[in-house]
Amino acid sequence: MYIPYGKQFIDEEDIAAVVETLKSDCITTGPRIAEFEQAVCEYTGAKYAVAVSSGTAALHIACLAAGIGKDDEAVTSPMTFAASANCVLYCGGRPVFADIKPDTYNLDPNDVRRKITNKTKAVIAVDYTGQPCELEELKQIAKERQLYLIEDAAHAIGAEYKGRRVGSISDMTTFSLHPVKHITSGEGGIVTTNNKELYKKLILFRNHGITREREAMTKMEGGWYYEQLDLGYNYRITDFQCALAASQLKKLDRFIQKRTELAGRYEYAFQDMEDVVCPYQKEGCKNSWHLYVIQVKNRAETFRKMREAGIGVNVHYIPVYKHPYYQSLGYGNVECKNAESLYQHIISLPLYYMLTYEQQDYVIGQLKKILMG
Repeated sequence: MYIPYGKQFIDEEDIAAVVETLKSDCITTGPRIAEFEQAVCEYTGAKYAVAVSSGTAALHIACLAAGIGKDDEAVTSPMTFAASANCVLYCGGRPVFADIKPDTYNLDPNDVRRKITNKTKAVIAVDYTGQPCELEELKQIAKERQLYLIEDAAHAIGAEYKGRRVGSISDMTTFSLHPVKHITSGEGGIVTTNNKELYKKLILFRNHGITREREAMTKMEGGWYYEQLDLGYNYRITDFQCALAASQLKKLDRFIQKRTELAGRYEYAFQDMEDVVCPYQKEGCKNSWHLYVIQVKNRAETFRKMREAGIGVNVHYIPVYKHPYYQSLGYGNVECKNAESLYQHIISLPLYYMLTYEQQDYVIGQLKKILMG
């Protein structure tokens, strides 16, 4: 038996939606994309949504729409997948790392303030594990300094902050549709926004910087005519991917409910164990539980023994600036003490919709056996 840390769930309804689209006239740049985008808007409460080829593509076009360019800066978290910072580099800018809060593991607004300079164009907040950041404080900081707040919610579709769903709050919010996330299109991503001008830019950057919209073009020569207005990318997503994602979206609340139940069972199981630190739950927020991350004293030994027991635990994440590539860019002197301390102890336990209680009990039992000797 092998239990991974994350896994997609695909049912016959999902398969039928994809097959129906594959049999249709359009398998890319067709109606399923707009239908999925509208469904995302209805679910999150955002005015606009742009579906793209990956979560990384979503981050990239959000940075482009925010106007990040050569030598500009964006403040982000080190406790994330590299894409949250790489997207700034793609634009010619430089990511600046602010430390995390020791309880939520999300960006510390106070350190964000300290890291802002006259070169800063945006704050890229990461909803780590599915728990929303301090969005109210970060929005205020962005407003004061005339910055864009980009929310990397790859972990947090379906999460809520003070009664509002993630995706409707920040200037731009990005989601991932990778198979280990809550819903999947295989690969894919989404950007949501309430700003029409940002939306127009996002649409442009998704498709080579090309438009056929009459009001955006400098002239009109005929029905065939289009213009490239900027340097965009081929970040288009296919119709059959969006058919799958739209079908999955209908089940999202059910997926989150099961993840929440599993998270509760973990917390109950470890409540009396001094050697385990369970995730802190922020009042007034709804965690969508992409990951269940605990802290243990001897992470290396625990990781090895859990893997030997057939449990695919993982570590999320190595602080981004510790990677050799970032060290080569001059990040050797960066220090985020809370993030570095956390990294020494964290381990991600299996958490996904199809994880059975029997499998979870095995995970719990093995971890207790390892930690209690």
